Amino acid sequence: MDQADWAVVSEHSRIRALRQQGQQGLVKTLEPAPAQCEQLVEGCHAVIRGGKRIGASIFDLVVGDVVPLKIGDQVPADGVLISGQSLAIDESSMTGESKIVHKDQKAPMLMSGCKVADGYGSMLVTGVGTNTEWGMLMANLSEDIGEETPLQVRLNGVATLIGVVGLSVAGAVLVVLWLRYFTGHSNNPDGTTEFVAGTTGAKQGFMGAIRIFTIAVTIVVVAVPEGLPLAVTLTLAYSMRKMMRDKALVRRLSSCETMGSATTICSDKTGTLTLNKMTVVEVYLSETKLNPCDNTGLMSSSVASLLIEGIAQNTAGAVFSPEDGGTAEVTGSPTEKAILSWGLKIGMDFNDVRSRSSVLRVLPFNSVKKCGGVAVQVSDDNVHIHWKGAAELVLASCKSWLSIDGSAHPMSSDKYNELKRSIDDMAMSSLRCIAFAYCPWELRMVPKEDLDKWQLPEDNLTLLGMVGIKDPCRQGVREAVQLCSAAGVKVRMVTGDNVETAKAIALECGILNANDVESETIVIEGKVFREMSESAREEVADKITVMGRSSPNDKLLLVQALKRKGHVVAVTGDGTNDAPALHEADIGLSMGISGTEVAKESSDIIILDDDFTSVVKVVRWGRSVYANIQKFIQFQLTTTVAALVINVVAAVSSGDVPLNAVQLLWVNLIMDTLGALALATEPPTDSLIKRHPVGRREPLITNIMWRNLFIQAVYQIVVLLVFNFDGQRIFHLHNESQEHADKIKNTFVFNAFVFCQIFNEFNAREPEEKNVFRGVTRNHLFMAIVGITTVLQTLIVEFLGKFFGTVRLGWKLWLLSVAIGAVSWPLAYLGKSIPVPARPFQDYFKHCFSGRRKRQDEEQGGKS
Repeated sequence: MDQADWAVVSEHSRIRALRQQGQQGLVKTLEPAPAQCEQLVEGCHAVIRGGKRIGASIFDLVVGDVVPLKIGDQVPADGVLISGQSLAIDESSMTGESKIVHKDQKAPMLMSGCKVADGYGSMLVTGVGTNTEWGMLMANLSEDIGEETPLQVRLNGVATLIGVVGLSVAGAVLVVLWLRYFTGHSNNPDGTTEFVAGTTGAKQGFMGAIRIFTIAVTIVVVAVPEGLPLAVTLTLAYSMRKMMRDKALVRRLSSCETMGSATTICSDKTGTLTLNKMTVVEVYLSETKLNPCDNTGLMSSSVASLLIEGIAQNTAGAVFSPEDGGTAEVTGSPTEKAILSWGLKIGMDFNDVRSRSSVLRVLPFNSVKKCGGVAVQVSDDNVHIHWKGAAELVLASCKSWLSIDGSAHPMSSDKYNELKRSIDDMAMSSLRCIAFAYCPWELRMVPKEDLDKWQLPEDNLTLLGMVGIKDPCRQGVREAVQLCSAAGVKVRMVTGDNVETAKAIALECGILNANDVESETIVIEGKVFREMSESAREEVADKITVMGRSSPNDKLLLVQALKRKGHVVAVTGDGTNDAPALHEADIGLSMGISGTEVAKESSDIIILDDDFTSVVKVVRWGRSVYANIQKFIQFQLTTTVAALVINVVAAVSSGDVPLNAVQLLWVNLIMDTLGALALATEPPTDSLIKRHPVGRREPLITNIMWRNLFIQAVYQIVVLLVFNFDGQRIFHLHNESQEHADKIKNTFVFNAFVFCQIFNEFNAREPEEKNVFRGVTRNHLFMAIVGITTVLQTLIVEFLGKFFGTVRLGWKLWLLSVAIGAVSWPLAYLGKSIPVPARPFQDYFKHCFSGRRKRQDEEQGGKS
């Protein structure tokens, strides 16, 4: 080994450093920053500066600017209202509730990101950028806490172990070779002694010691798995790009592999498991069920008038009627659209109804109360207070009910039970139940001042009617849930709907079966779970499959309890108030269509089509990431162990190595890099989803991998060492000079070693399956890399001998090299028939060490 070889080793170290920098850069390039996940459109906003109205970018706003606002505008910064008329702000992007807040001098604060729902005004900017409420929320959600993923922890352990073993072996080889060299037991190719004390010059002795040191450095280079980070990065990047096609936008690369370890998914119902396309399919007016649901012939005009008034005034939606008499356009949330559409069918003229009465006070629907109310003035002296919301909650507030002929009757216990059964019947048919109620009020009882603080009466209501809204399950959800169950991933439904509705949808989706429905621990109400102690929640969390009437905080409590039980938890969410649960979960999955910006920013993966089947595809890709990394580790460790043992045995026994520094660097740089590309881009297979998730503490290198590695490594070591020590006789090279015979033998060992890796690359594709060729032709990159590696190896041996220290081989030796590599295929096929124990091999070593330590402690205790 000369100075050129030493230069190659040094250059390799520099290339490795550059490659690691490139990998880090690739991760930063591929992993989108939180602010870049959604395309930012630089908007232009009117600003008053120095009394002059100008147009300015929202990014150029400064504290002290005066910004005019009108209906439809988005508030560009935090500020305080200076003046305005009927200014109403939609703060749902910050609070998660469809709550329209009226702004005046008593409530003047405006928050960035909210939208102007009504009116106009001017605001003074008080905070911009990260100093706004929105900016501070985003900064908190985007904080990188530096936690390592389960896979990163395992990889660090493997890399450290291999590095320590490599350094130890290299140190031992260095000491042994130096002892052989300086004691005169190392010979030159011509048979003379390399170092003779008192005779060999200082320079020659120093160069000989440096040559031995270079051999030790080469062993370290071979042992350190620098291809491992590249394989991980490539696998994550490839999966991220492919997942985009499956409607999943990955915001954090590490979440790809974490999803493969998920043991449970806490999913929303509306829009994720269901289509979020709602229609009214059942209507109850007191004791009468309308059939069809728009049959108005049975109800009196007074009942119809009150119902229509409640529908038109107590809504956050709207109806646009074209002037040409075309079909009316309904806007609002899916539930609001369903109710408004039904109102149109029973004769509602939206604009006319709203114009006949004036709104005094609005309490928007929120997820805590599960209902919303409105007070409208219908005459000079009379006010109607309308309530709409969860049927069982509204019914509990009713003291009377309105019959179909318009007469009012007191709510008896029998009538209450009858109506409750109607609600349960609709809920068990997977319908969302909404009830309408009202109470008459006198205008003189309405407060003249502080109207916005008036708490609308919630008791002594009169029930008008109830509707059942159908939200059909998405196509393919049942199959997706079954796939999750087969994969060992438990799907839990967390919804704000009635418990009975949640049960019915869960049965329809396959989350529950008929035997589970009666179990109270499997189906629970959010309030019951919330009121439990922390230890009780932790105990019952594992058993919960459906949680109804839940708040966003209930979802957070469930996630925390499941994580404490050791689960890897994935959570779906779409509202701003889902952000804490999304952030707390191991994998947060936000909805791309219905999700708010805050939910998306706090999530790891955005499901672009809001479909649960896309969540299952994410699990599939996550497992593929883990499986591909395991494939590469098996492939690389086989190469590393074989090269390490061959060189160490040869160096200790003869003082020289068959695989020189340049050849090993070819194997290390090219084979590792190309091997990472080939195995990291293997697409997921159907068998992956049939496996159980990998636990947090399960070893990265499984018993199956150890078996495959041992068989291939032992085969390569034995065969190549035989040719290394007895190659001259086997190849009949007695007529060649010693130096040329050694070159032919070493070239053959190098060539056969490389072909062993090429053929073993196929074996690494399927660590468990006997058929390693299934689907190989569909992976064009894998086939191209195998072809490129083969061509480069041919060029190295035949044309680059001076640089790599090789000589040309005859066709017989070429065939023999390929045949030695090809034997690895039947060997792998037979090896996979050997059973392996279920208990990881690492546990046996831990048990031995712990047992020895225990005996030592007992002996020390006995002496004391």
